[in-house]
Formats: sequence, C-alpha cells, structure tokens
Amino acid sequence: MENEGNARHRLERAAELRAGRGSVGDARERAELDADDALREKRRKVNEAARADYLVREAMAQGKFDNLKYAGKPIPGLGKGYDPDWWVKGLIQREQISGLGPPAILLRTEDAELDSKLDQLYSEKQVRDTVEDFNKRVIEARRQLQGGPPVITKLRDVDLEVQRWRDSRASTAPPETQPEPPSKRSWWQRLWEGSG
Repeated sequence: MENEGNARHRLERAAELRAGRGSVGDARERAELDADDALREKRRKVNEAARADYLVREAMAQGKFDNLKYAGKPIPGLGKGYDPDWWVKGLIQREQISGLGPPAILLRTEDAELDSKLDQLYSEKQVRDTVEDFNKRVIEARRQLQGGPPVITKLRDVDLEVQRWRDSRASTAPPETQPEPPSKRSWWQRLWEGSG
C-alpha cells in the first residue's frame, strides 16, 4: 500500500510541476523529472534489435549460455515439416508416457519390444498367450475406423514364436556340467596328507 501511495504522490506532483504550479523550491524536482523524461525518451528511441543484441552479448559475457542442453548439437525437429501434434508427441517422449496415442503407433512400439518381452517369459503357455493377445489387438486395431495412421503391424505366427523361444532357451541354458575326475596326487602330496 505504501508503494502505491508513494507512486500516486509522485504522479500528482509531476502533474503539478508540468502544469506550472508549484513553488520556487520545486526547480530541483522539475529537473529530476525532466531527466527521467529524457532517459525514457532515449530508451524508447533505442532500436529493439540493438537492445536484444546487447542483452544477448551481456548474457554471453556472464556465462549464462554455457553448458546448455543442445550446445553444439542440432536442435531436434528443426527443418522437418509442420506437425500439428508436435507438442503432444514431445510431451509423450519427454515424460515417457506409455499407453497413449493411436493404436497403430502403440502396436509398432510393442512389436519392436515383443521379442525381448518373450525372452523373459518362463513357459510356452505364457509365450503362446502373449502372442495370441498381441495378434488379437492388431486385428482389432485394423477393424476400427477412428482415423489416424494405418495399422501396418504384421501378425505374429504363434508356433514360430514358441519355437524361437525354445531355441533361445536352449542356447542360453547352461551346459550340463560333468563331475571332474579325481585328480592324481603326487607321492609327496599323499605323504603330506598321511603325516597330518
């Protein structure tokens, strides 16, 4: 409140001085106001581009542009065509949101990650159920007419995926270890053990 009252008083005083009213002691205040007006006028006349250039140079001198995220690297997405959904895609990527988006894109990303997901399963039934579920969702996405990008994800052959899973299990299984035959001990090792 005090700042508001102080500002109002200054405005009223400036209006009085400009109107020519006021006492002889007001010459100093009038000079201050004229100096403020001159400074404002000078600032107004400065070209905005020159002011921006000055501010950028000053920030560079202070080191405010050091260690920026994309320093010396191309800005992602620069030079590509206009995409009206750029901000949604950026948000999904930045925040690593999953499960949102058109089914075509979600199925493509799931298809890319499906092999590693299948490798982590423990039984053929789990592999079979996972692939059948994936195929069912691909077929459902192809049937929907909601728009968006076309569904180009291919169906997976269930038997082929189960066979791949078996083969990867067989290749990653540890080889059967045979017990090592008892090593022959030298005469002095037998002698040493017998004396102890």
